[in-house]
Amino acid sequence: MEIRQLNTFIRAAQLQSFSKAAESLGYSQSAVTVQIRRLEEELNTRLFDRMGKRVSLTVQGEQFLSSAYDIMYEVNKAKLSVADESEMHGQLHVGTIESLCFAKLPAILRRFRECHSGVALQVTIGSPEELIEKMERGELDLIYILDEPRYSNNWYKLMEEKEEVVFVASAELELEGEGPFPMEALLDKPFFLTEREANYRRVFDRYLASREMVVTPFLEVSDTAFIIKMLEETRALSFLPRFAVEESVRQGKLRELTVADFHASMYRQIFYHKDKWKTREMDEFVRLAGGSVSP
Repeated sequence: MEIRQLNTFIRAAQLQSFSKAAESLGYSQSAVTVQIRRLEEELNTRLFDRMGKRVSLTVQGEQFLSSAYDIMYEVNKAKLSVADESEMHGQLHVGTIESLCFAKLPAILRRFRECHSGVALQVTIGSPEELIEKMERGELDLIYILDEPRYSNNWYKLMEEKEEVVFVASAELELEGEGPFPMEALLDKPFFLTEREANYRRVFDRYLASREMVVTPFLEVSDTAFIIKMLEETRALSFLPRFAVEESVRQGKLRELTVADFHASMYRQIFYHKDKWKTREMDEFVRLAGGSVSP
């Protein structure tokens, strides 16, 4: 029994596909098939049921998966016990959302690169739901999201930091007074918003629905950086995380608005799956992001 066979078995079980496992590991599909077949021969049992391109674990496969996780945990633990603590040479695959990627991640990765140039970094951008799904399949080491508090018995949470979500306007947009503004006074202005059901857009829509109000955005787009650029060049409003707009507000390109009887917050959160061995690279990312490094 080889470590690479166990690793391949775990990835195939997570992705429920030999072809996807091969792609994620950099193997040919035939190499994955051979490794699984040899593992089954050695164990004298069938680990997977094959149904076309999709595979699923047998009862014996489910039992062996738990043992495989335990073995890989101990293998990784043993590797770390003899690793050179002064340098990191591993890999780190982080999943994050677009607003954190452009506003928070550059500083984190710059510091990471300065201290650990030997680490190979990979970043995947998606919605919280897409990233959680990838983490559940073992495709990401950890995820860094902005959302309402998330919890699962399958995850470890390493950070939860509160972030305000605010209304911002183009500096040239004409508004009566300095605020706080009644919501009704803003709804007839052009809004640039993230797409419906996006995390902080959802907070705004819920608030409006509770007061029997609606807004029809002039522009809907998932790219927060593009919205900010449009706001700086066009007279309009938006509803975005404060950390994403604070530099433009400081430079006088945008103006933060106070809205009467309205306050919204979300949370920057970092998770990893309980079946994932937490590496030194993951710990260092969490530290640089300002979070805890336990459990």
